[in-house]
Amino acid sequence: MNFDRTVKIAPSILSADFANFGAEIEAIEAQGADWVHVDVMDNHFVPNLTFGPPAVKAFRKHVKTVMDVHLMISPVDPSIEAYADAGADILTAHVEAGPHIHRTLQAIRSAGMKAGVALNPGTPAESIAHVLDLCDLVCVMTVNPGFGGQEFIDMTDKVHSLRRMIGDRPINIEIDGGVDPNTAPSLVAAGANVLVAGSAVFKGGSVATSQIYGHNITAIRDAIDDKESSFRSSNP
Repeated sequence: MNFDRTVKIAPSILSADFANFGAEIEAIEAQGADWVHVDVMDNHFVPNLTFGPPAVKAFRKHVKTVMDVHLMISPVDPSIEAYADAGADILTAHVEAGPHIHRTLQAIRSAGMKAGVALNPGTPAESIAHVLDLCDLVCVMTVNPGFGGQEFIDMTDKVHSLRRMIGDRPINIEIDGGVDPNTAPSLVAAGANVLVAGSAVFKGGSVATSQIYGHNITAIRDAIDDKESSFRSSNP
């Protein structure tokens, strides 16, 4: 079976209405989200506090696609089983969050989840060269982790490097931070295939006007398609 490298949009529910998570998750999926991205922050590894395992378990009941859980916490290993029990499909840990990322990735897979590793903007692609065979996803941070709505940091060269390193391995390259119709096309062209988008998806909409979420998701997809069409036209 060939690995699916088609572009997936993964709205971050950090930008959703906190009083209405279940309906917000159902709304974004109905409007074309491929995955649901859950940002877990501990007010230690990053300067913010968000969701623990009980909240993630509650979200799981509403997620019909893929629940992509991004741990911005340290230490990671003691929490792995709890997020497996909560229903995470993919669990991503930061290479910077602990001394033994190889062990962490092994533990995530042993708990029955797909394993992701995240790289902060200042961390080089080469830092994970020796753990790629334990990875199902590499998350490239294009903001410093901790808050939504930050200004985009261009990591296109890092994405190019990762894509070369990954080769034919079945590994997704995910982008997290500042993704919108302006930033998405160059990242996809460099090799990314999962785009986490928070404010770019949720802006202007609500559960009652969820069609706006659909328009925002479509705008990102259309921008990527336009860039690809332009490239093909200039390189017949």
